[in-house]
Amino acid sequence: MQKYLYLFRGGDARMATMSPEEVQAHMAEWGVWMQGLAEKGQLIDGLPLKAEGKQVSKGGSVVTDGPFAEGAEIVGGYLMVNASSLEEATEMSKGCPILDAEDGHIEIREIQNM
Repeated sequence: MQKYLYLFRGGDARMATMSPEEVQAHMAEWGVWMQGLAEKGQLIDGLPLKAEGKQVSKGGSVVTDGPFAEGAEIVGGYLMVNASSLEEATEMSKGCPILDAEDGHIEIREIQNM
């Protein structure tokens, strides 16, 4: 099995319009999807990310607030999964609730061994 990283982007505009009850129901969908992956031994780890952060550049000499990007470009969370191939990891991602948002998308990357 290989490890893959899902990077979640988008969906912020949709979440901003939801009532607290709708947000709770949406998060329950995430729980069901992630629980299904866990039961199959495919889920390694994953959490949402806060919007605030820092960016470090120029050899560490420049630290700025960030990220500052369009909402659909900001990574909102991640998941690490086990899959036998990129194709399997892609198929597994298709049940993710972020895909219900018009601007929601998932970047899937294999994690290299070092």
